Amino acid sequence: MSLAVIKFSSEECGICHKMSFYDKKVAEELGLEFIDVKMQDTAAYRKYRKILLTQYPDKSEMGWPTYIICNSPEGEFQIVGEVKGGHPKGEFRSRLQEVLNSPASQN
Repeated sequence: MSLAVIKFSSEECGICHKMSFYDKKVAEELGLEFIDVKMQDTAAYRKYRKILLTQYPDKSEMGWPTYIICNSPEGEFQIVGEVKGGHPKGEFRSRLQEVLNSPASQN
């Protein structure tokens, strides 16, 4: 099973922009596909909104940015975890690794 990280962010979010300098690289180093979804990109948002709304039905609890880790993002996806908000590179890597080590990601 291949896992993907979907980053939901906004073009106006300074922290989201700051993390863009390393989030994709960290995800790929951990063997994850990286998908960047800007909320203003209606085509990309439409494609992945089902995943976001499964985790956050009214979007009120999501962080900026929100990274959802799931398998099969293009089809019958299963969410295995998330990382919310901005983090320094090392902490971001650790949080992604925690999700990968969780029992949900082993299914």
